[in-house]
Amino acid sequence: MRSGTARSVSALTTSAIIAVLLLLSFTAFARDKSIQGESLGNYIGRMQQQAVDLRPVSPGSLWTDSGRLATAASDYKAAHVGDLITIVVVQDVTAQNAGNVSTNRSFSASSGINALAGHIRTSGVQSIFSPTSTQALAGKSQAATTSSLRTSLAGRVMAVLPSGVMVIEAERQLTMNNERQTILLRGLIRPGDVSPSNTVLSNAVGDLELELKGKGVLSDGTRPPNPLVRILLRIVGF
Repeated sequence: MRSGTARSVSALTTSAIIAVLLLLSFTAFARDKSIQGESLGNYIGRMQQQAVDLRPVSPGSLWTDSGRLATAASDYKAAHVGDLITIVVVQDVTAQNAGNVSTNRSFSASSGINALAGHIRTSGVQSIFSPTSTQALAGKSQAATTSSLRTSLAGRVMAVLPSGVMVIEAERQLTMNNERQTILLRGLIRPGDVSPSNTVLSNAVGDLELELKGKGVLSDGTRPPNPLVRILLRIVGF
């Protein structure tokens, strides 16, 4: 009777662990943005919520912040919250490290007895202690790493600081062959670093935060499982 109860408790525990894992996986999937799971109307509504409300100075006025005549004497460079800007990402990182170590150490000592009591010669035992030690070390190390990321993506001005520096954020999602890649970029830019074509180089972005992550068959094959899955694998045994 006790063995049957223990088996039931073990089965319930395993079922509870599997249910928790499925719930966590579903929750993580629900948090991710998906183009296929969002209709065009929902996408437009989400973009309208993120857009800045530009209201006219007075009802019926022709001189509004969003009117055509408002930008007659200005360019299309990003300068306000909600403006779009293109970031050209050029990140090349090359690091090399090499070192050589060489040490050499030798030790030699000898001692002997020529006579006992000053009269008896001991020519046969002159050398009774003659240690010799030699130590040498030669080491060599070399390390090299190279990474490169080149792309361009459009972002948005999220805030303008009192100094005029703009906070930008850009995100791009690309799904190809059941593999989704997401690029997220954040940082600070100066208005003077924005080119006339409304682009800015990534090396001019201050406090740059650049993240490139993937999700799919290839990424799942190289990503280690979460702690709950590792615990379950230890319990199941395969």
